[in-house]
Amino acid sequence: MAVDAQASPDRVFAVLTDWPRHHEWMVLTRAWVVAGDGRSRGSRLAAATGIGPLSFVDTMDVIGWRPPHEVEVRHTGRIVRGVGRFHVLPRPGGGSRIVWEEELDVPFGLVGRLAWRVAGPVSAVFLRLSLRRLAALALRP
Repeated sequence: MAVDAQASPDRVFAVLTDWPRHHEWMVLTRAWVVAGDGRSRGSRLAAATGIGPLSFVDTMDVIGWRPPHEVEVRHTGRIVRGVGRFHVLPRPGGGSRIVWEEELDVPFGLVGRLAWRVAGPVSAVFLRLSLRRLAALALRP
């Protein structure tokens, strides 16, 4: 998933990796630093996604940290497992392109794979909306 932003890669990366601010742009998600400084490899993060009883906590280890262009996490939770990456690429003439990639292991075997056929397209809508909100937030002081 990718969107263009008018803000510089430095600014987008700063907002993207300000974990306590995730609720300002990532739909239905709050994030926080569990260990480390949150701005280096080896840091641990957690994110609560959902509403009330329909929520879960995603735990992550920061495994790649290349400001202002890439942050990579390994999802280590019970439900979400795999690797996620954000790339912030400079655009010719200014601004940025924000790319969000996830390589996830779908839980619950066949049932999980079948459910993902429905949940995947819905998730894509929320991911695109979140990236657009990130791009807009990065323009604010």
